[in-house]
Amino acid sequence: PDVLAAQGTVALEALEDLPDGARGELGLFAAPCGGGGLMAGCCLALDALAPAARRVAVEPAGFDDTVRSLASGRRETNDPDARTLCDALQAATPAELPFAINQPMLTQAVAVTDGEVARAMRFALEELRVVAEPGGSVALAALLAGHLDVQGRSAVIVLSGGNVDLPLLQSVIAQG
Repeated sequence: PDVLAAQGTVALEALEDLPDGARGELGLFAAPCGGGGLMAGCCLALDALAPAARRVAVEPAGFDDTVRSLASGRRETNDPDARTLCDALQAATPAELPFAINQPMLTQAVAVTDGEVARAMRFALEELRVVAEPGGSVALAALLAGHLDVQGRSAVIVLSGGNVDLPLLQSVIAQG
């Protein structure tokens, strides 16, 4: 519970940074999802402060346990042989407490490919001047790939973490 509360401050800080009056107008909040703790903490904060906002968890393809768990209604596991650039999001299954929170509070969960993640990392570097790790780039990847519809409203897309090794970053840049 303490970790979820701390992770929920991501949503609190994002809401505080919105222009005056935009909090109530927030249409979408999307964030990376591995075990689900970040998203669960953010869902709790959003439920209290921006209840109309759609909440979307974004995972890497192959580690889309939350996508599948929401569809089945129970915690699903990932193939132990699955691989992804997004090493920070390689949870085997949604954690118990986060899933209990996310199941009723998430609007949806989507998965992105490693190629979409690499494009988002390049976009973050070239356009935003931000070095972002693969797992922290999944929500931006979903937006850029057209998996998220902002419906003409304000949106918060969480881009987090700069923990990417230089050879991987060079490879992602070279793919551009």
